[in-house]
Amino acid sequence: MVTIEPIILGFEGTAHTASVAVVRGDQIIVHKAATYVPAHGGIHPREASEFLAKQFPILLKQIITELPFKLQKIDAIAFSQGPGLGPCLRITATIARAISLLLNRPLIGVNHCIAHVELGRIITPAEDPMVLYVSGGNTQLITFLNGRYRVLGETLDIAIGNALDSLGRKLGLPHPGGPNIEYAAKKGHKLLPLPYTIKGMSFSFSGVVTAAQKLISKHNLEDICYSFQEYTFAALAEATERALSCTRKSSILLTGGVAANMRLQEMIEEVATEQAANFYAVPKNLAGDNGVMIALTGVKMFEKNDYISVEQSLVKPRWRTDQVEVKWIK
Repeated sequence: MVTIEPIILGFEGTAHTASVAVVRGDQIIVHKAATYVPAHGGIHPREASEFLAKQFPILLKQIITELPFKLQKIDAIAFSQGPGLGPCLRITATIARAISLLLNRPLIGVNHCIAHVELGRIITPAEDPMVLYVSGGNTQLITFLNGRYRVLGETLDIAIGNALDSLGRKLGLPHPGGPNIEYAAKKGHKLLPLPYTIKGMSFSFSGVVTAAQKLISKHNLEDICYSFQEYTFAALAEATERALSCTRKSSILLTGGVAANMRLQEMIEEVATEQAANFYAVPKNLAGDNGVMIALTGVKMFEKNDYISVEQSLVKPRWRTDQVEVKWIK
């Protein structure tokens, strides 16, 4: 018997990235993306949403041109329903609804955080891992139990990606700050004193950002970046090790935009080694927000008939990871 794998069109647009992808089962057919970079400061929700509104039609046209089949072969439309910036989510939901109605195909509302986790589970050998999810808007320790992803620990204020971007702006580095801080940190050698805040399996980053800013007039940029990474990543590593020890999982999965940071990968891999666990990280080209993760998660949901109507497709800016019933994992 031949199994027909579903073909899903996925739209990601929770913040700065507009991304569209088509997958067949676990195979990526085509993927396009465009990223909003603010002229100065951080991401402005209105400007980001205007960027998404302009980019989605362009990306969709590129997708249609490169598809090896007609768009009518799509089985369902998946989109990032939340969490994220409200204006950006509404733009994404609007185009997903329009394509769903145009093609008369089911609509699938995907939780953005879970999509990052599912991406890692699908494209790496990790089956039931302890997940460290690190991005601009979210930082969580996640594991699966009894039909839901459970959050064992998370940031108590700002996410690690937000913290890196905030410090990067104060240092005069281009946006996004994370990759530029990583580059500068490689040239740093002196470990400067910074606060280290961790509570059980949760962590806090706003205080260390403020403390690092106070060092700018006294120390060179490279040492500040080096120290900031060492302190914040050590907190993430400690919490991950504690969570792994408590749950006795056999693997760690690092996912989300900040998962592309090689120093963070080194530290989490060391934790895995000390705990006799396997370490996996999503590939750098798929670590950030992307339509592939939305489409791949959409496949899993499609196979369980986990659809929503247009009336049910209101966006959820504060949709938590542990609020989702995960029907596709036994």
